[in-house]
Amino acid sequence: MPHPHPPHDDDANEHVIRFDRGAGVTRRQALAAMAASMALANTACSPPPKLQAHPYVDLPEARGGGLPLYYASAFVRDGFAQGVLVGTQEGRPIKIEGNAAHPSSLGATDVYAQASVLQLWDPDRSGVVRQRLARHGDVRTPPQLGASTWRAFEAAWRERASARATAPAGPALRVLTGPLTSPTERALLGALLASEPDARWHVHAPLKDMAAEDGARLACGRAVTPVLHFDQARCVLALAADPFSDGPGAVRHAMDWSTARAAARDAASGRPATLFAAEATPGLFGARADHRVALSPARIEGLLWRIASRWMPQIAADAAPPDPAVDGFESRVVAALREAGESALVIGGPGLSAEAHALVSALNRRLGAIGRTVTLIAPPDDASDAGSLAELVDALGAGSVDTLLVIGANPAYDAPPSLDVPHAFARAKLLVHAGLHVDETAALADWHLPLSHAYEQWGDALAHDGSATLLQPSISPLYDTRSAAELLALLADDAVRDGHSLVQRQWRAGRDAGFDASWRRSLRAGVVADSAAPALAVHVAHRPSARPAAPSGLVALFVPDAAAHDGAFANNGWLQELPRPFTKLTWDNAALLSPATAKRLGLVTGDIVQVQVDARSVEAPVWVLAQQADDVVTLPLGCGRRRAGRVGNGVGFDAYALRPASSFTAPVTLRRTGRTHAFAVTQHEIDQHGRELLRTVAAGEALAKAEKHAELYPPFASPVHAWAMVIDLDACIGCNACTIACQAENNIPVVGKEQVARGRDMHWIRVDRHDLDEIGNSAFQPVPCMHCEQAPCEVVCPVGATVHDSEGLNVQVYNRCVGTRFCSNNCPYKVRRFNFLQYSDETTETLKAQRNPDVTVRQRGVMEKCTYCVQRVARARQGAERDGRPLVDGDVVTACQSACPTRAIRFGDKNDAQSDVVKARASQRHYAMLEELDTKPRTTYLGRIKPTA
Repeated sequence: MPHPHPPHDDDANEHVIRFDRGAGVTRRQALAAMAASMALANTACSPPPKLQAHPYVDLPEARGGGLPLYYASAFVRDGFAQGVLVGTQEGRPIKIEGNAAHPSSLGATDVYAQASVLQLWDPDRSGVVRQRLARHGDVRTPPQLGASTWRAFEAAWRERASARATAPAGPALRVLTGPLTSPTERALLGALLASEPDARWHVHAPLKDMAAEDGARLACGRAVTPVLHFDQARCVLALAADPFSDGPGAVRHAMDWSTARAAARDAASGRPATLFAAEATPGLFGARADHRVALSPARIEGLLWRIASRWMPQIAADAAPPDPAVDGFESRVVAALREAGESALVIGGPGLSAEAHALVSALNRRLGAIGRTVTLIAPPDDASDAGSLAELVDALGAGSVDTLLVIGANPAYDAPPSLDVPHAFARAKLLVHAGLHVDETAALADWHLPLSHAYEQWGDALAHDGSATLLQPSISPLYDTRSAAELLALLADDAVRDGHSLVQRQWRAGRDAGFDASWRRSLRAGVVADSAAPALAVHVAHRPSARPAAPSGLVALFVPDAAAHDGAFANNGWLQELPRPFTKLTWDNAALLSPATAKRLGLVTGDIVQVQVDARSVEAPVWVLAQQADDVVTLPLGCGRRRAGRVGNGVGFDAYALRPASSFTAPVTLRRTGRTHAFAVTQHEIDQHGRELLRTVAAGEALAKAEKHAELYPPFASPVHAWAMVIDLDACIGCNACTIACQAENNIPVVGKEQVARGRDMHWIRVDRHDLDEIGNSAFQPVPCMHCEQAPCEVVCPVGATVHDSEGLNVQVYNRCVGTRFCSNNCPYKVRRFNFLQYSDETTETLKAQRNPDVTVRQRGVMEKCTYCVQRVARARQGAERDGRPLVDGDVVTACQSACPTRAIRFGDKNDAQSDVVKARASQRHYAMLEELDTKPRTTYLGRIKPTA
């Protein structure tokens, strides 16, 4: 497998290093001695052997270029696999692409998958084993962790095992993990637990909706996971749910919806699915919905009960009283569900009670949707044989835990405060933590063990539909780390210790015939063929239960942050600086309030309030958001970290400090503090002020064209290729995947909160949000450089640093730019970025290794902007020339286009009459932003279609 640093031949250049005046050793001898000493220090747990990795056969772009090498693997989040292709240059993973063969990605990605490559190269990652030097009874005492070795840890573990063998009775081993779908890790964990009497496994999943699991048991009699099929749906009702953001199937949901919508739109008699959303806080699905209402969770449950009573009269007595504010919405939903029948789909989300989730399942069965728009499978992350974190805390309090092993979880940060994890964990005689970072839980441990990143290890995991994915390394471990499977093998004293053999052993069992060929196919494809979980034949019934009483007063709603997620990505600078879709906040979270609620409480955006749940309180700044439901305070989780790393420490407030043990909602009180907070936002104006930057059109109608003006510029000709981009606003969901993909591809630096507040963010493609009365909702508009044929930026540059090339790209000559910024001042689209300071990190080696070598790392004092990924254009051209063929449509795929989960971005040659981009430009919905300026942009748009009445 590739190594991060290619070997060098030093035979011709031996340097002598003098250790004293009388002796000398060569550089080669000194390095050999150093290597030998390191090997002796770590022989007990040797690193994985060098084995063959299998490159992905069908490259995702520039197929003939041959420069990038891609490995099919998976990005694992919350235990689930999202199939990706890890793009490497010179043996260094630098870019993530979606795997078209994987059921959870279909070739697209989300912001977390795109940013995962930066997580790999994070300089704050844990790289060495650490051991507590002194243990104190007071958890407030600062930790004292010193560097150690895997050999020392194994010796300590074997000593513990020997002691347990002589005295097996007494406190036992407990293992705590996050959500776990890996078949290999589950098998090794089982072996470890079987080796010790009374050992038990516990799972801590801070974002798992336990009410949904309990609701499934109420309706189905057992735990089930719904797999949603948006491509089969004609009507979708989301209740407190955001299927385009939440859960491991979000990318697939968005892709299926957009594909089906485009097919219906293009068909002569087709009609896209109608989307309905009732939500307390705005989400990506709600922004795309044809009809949306903002309601508190209690009012959403009342709406569900009233709708369900139309199909199940037996629950009419429990139905909530009519809600005049949503009568029209409710009537449209009922009519649309009746018309769609078995092609309807109802989705419940966090914030609903178990009884509501059971009712959602029963309503889907009555509609005939089960088996068509929703399939029920056994949970890929089934933990029915595991205990909860609360049970673990009880066991610790009872003194029945001798050793606690925590793998890939951080309960000291994200556990409910009522469990008092720090004090509970202090009761374990031996606490071992394994993770990517020395985090809040690691600080409590006797031993901290560094884990390998997903892109450094052999492993496996299951997708949202149960499909198995094999993880193969795209780089040797950067540090002295082990995978979770290798760690479990060590702990269980397994004869096999390397990840490759462990995974192979798991998948070879019972499959000796033809296994080697199947193994290679699975590695190259990135997914095990025909491994999706079968549909369960379960009887879904509504078992009558009382509708929960609606709480009165202000309610807190806890949601994952759109960038930090549950906190695992808090140290990722790309994500922290990524504008949140609706607020455009960076480097912060905020307590979200509706305008009416804020007015009633006398609050405005920026006011700092004391947020109190029960007896616990934190201080948080307020953000007033028009799409927020009244009487609901949304508190984003994942911020306020104390031990995330240099990037994530102290960013925002910690909402976990208020969260109740088993719910996403709680009664809350707000109190003014009299202080204010300054936010760093990237978009200050949501209103278009009559400029029609984002245009809408009724289905089947054509957009009006701007009036033509006399030409002031000479015509621009691109005789060979004329590159152009079209962005379909009817498909865009505002997920920001394009922004992060562009950042990873083009070495765009992070600038920090202070610089963002000054308006100096560096993203080459921004995603603007506008609230439109004509659709009664928010709409999103990605804005890269327009690549104008009559570019206002070019005529004002005094040194000719911004020019056109022969194919119509507006290019920037960095070493010619002198930083006048005239071009930015003259750009009506405001898409040019200036390096006011030296933003690119030139000292951290790991960050330098992450960068794309095909793209210049810009220095202070130059202007930069979108280039249509000119390096990908050049790579495709070179590949075509080597193959002796012309460029064809699809040879060039820009980074933003490749990442987009709804395929809203199209790129191609305007000179090719059969290209996808030419067909898009022929649409009745086609228009150019600020077309009246006559800049003739190569980046144009398709208007968003207004919802039908």
